[in-house]
Amino acid sequence: MPLLLLALLAAFHTLAYAAQPPNVVIILADDLGYGDLGCYGHPTIKTPNLDQMAAEGMRFTQFYVAAEVCTPSRAALMTGRYPIRSGMTSYQYRVLRANSAGGLPASEITLAQAMKAQGYSTGMIGKWHLGVWTNNPEHHPLKHGFDFHFGLPHSNDMNPSPGNPPKAGANAEQNAAWWNAPLYRGYELIDPKADQTQLTHRYTEEAQKFITDNKRKPFFLYLAHTFPHTPLFASDHFKGKSTRGIYGDVVEELDWSVGQVLKTLKDQGLAENTLVVFTSDNGPWTLMGTETGGSAGLLRDGKGSTWEGGMRVPGIFWMPGKIRPSVTTNVAGTMDLFPTAIKLAGGTVPKDRPMDGVDLSSLLFNGEAIEREVYCYYRGEKLYAARLGAWKIHYVTQNGYNDKPVVHEQPWLYNIEVDPSENHEISASHPEIVARIVAAVEKHKATVVAAPSQLIEVVK
Repeated sequence: MPLLLLALLAAFHTLAYAAQPPNVVIILADDLGYGDLGCYGHPTIKTPNLDQMAAEGMRFTQFYVAAEVCTPSRAALMTGRYPIRSGMTSYQYRVLRANSAGGLPASEITLAQAMKAQGYSTGMIGKWHLGVWTNNPEHHPLKHGFDFHFGLPHSNDMNPSPGNPPKAGANAEQNAAWWNAPLYRGYELIDPKADQTQLTHRYTEEAQKFITDNKRKPFFLYLAHTFPHTPLFASDHFKGKSTRGIYGDVVEELDWSVGQVLKTLKDQGLAENTLVVFTSDNGPWTLMGTETGGSAGLLRDGKGSTWEGGMRVPGIFWMPGKIRPSVTTNVAGTMDLFPTAIKLAGGTVPKDRPMDGVDLSSLLFNGEAIEREVYCYYRGEKLYAARLGAWKIHYVTQNGYNDKPVVHEQPWLYNIEVDPSENHEISASHPEIVARIVAAVEKHKATVVAAPSQLIEVVK
């Protein structure tokens, strides 16, 4: 075939893809800390692909999840709503367990359902943790708007083998014999005890195949990695290679995975028409210590807490030619992904329920600052803290684990743009700011009807 004709065909295909609504890929790490990537300041973990993604796209320095642990955080991402509205939260149990009977209610509209309604192919790969479908088939991702599914129903530490050491810290030894990670393709159990050293590779291969198979129509891909949630496992190519130990090995393999996804988009001529977002479901599990727990950098505490280290996470947005390279201090979060993605798809957010996310498209593509109301920090059903502009108040403070809550009659106040480590409590100097945030919180509370918790009931 003449070279000119080949060039014309290639140009035609590129134009055809560009005419489609943008694809959306959300890559979610599990328990990755704010300070665990090179582009967020880690001195020894090597993340060249994510660093390049950040350099080519928009890196957020104040990007948040809506909960301090995984189940409610993931529910908020999928629905664009605080998890208290869907019942996907519990102060007592905090996350769904392997024997939980509940899950994301069918009444919730997921991002996958909203994108599917706009003609998108939808795929979910990795950790779900929004309902165990072996306990109730209605909790399967395929029942919540996804056309394709490959992955685990929950965290990789929830099916321990008999004799597994009872203390969480013991899994620092990362003995594969202690854990059973059931791997599914759709409803089919393809491996009851998946080789966790191969999970990141298998997820990546499935993601590349999904992109290639769906390149001729718009698609939404949700790639939710199992790691760096403990127990930690890396493939032979990465194990023992990072100076940060097994935790660094695992993060560097995740970085490789991101690079493979971006390369596939480029190779298929889809990069300029695909929004890729990389983030984490909550802060680092500092309870695991220095070997298998991550870093929140300069932020206080980590997973499980409503201090900044528990809920501020990396946030990188990439779309070559559409998003200009930049670093933004705008406050944003995973709840914003729903309205942003559906706007790109040509749809609208649901009008029949309160929505808490904000459309980021004007910020991403035009550099325009976004306005948002108070941002609330929930621990279970309880509102612990709230942020308005540069200011954050704490009604209750409590470390992530093994600590008792301290209720403050007068809310504590921090200027977290000046003091992101939350070291200097200044409520006595700014009572008017405390009053303003409290008023904004009361306005928010007036919109909240707490749904019955889905995390309490278990299968007997």
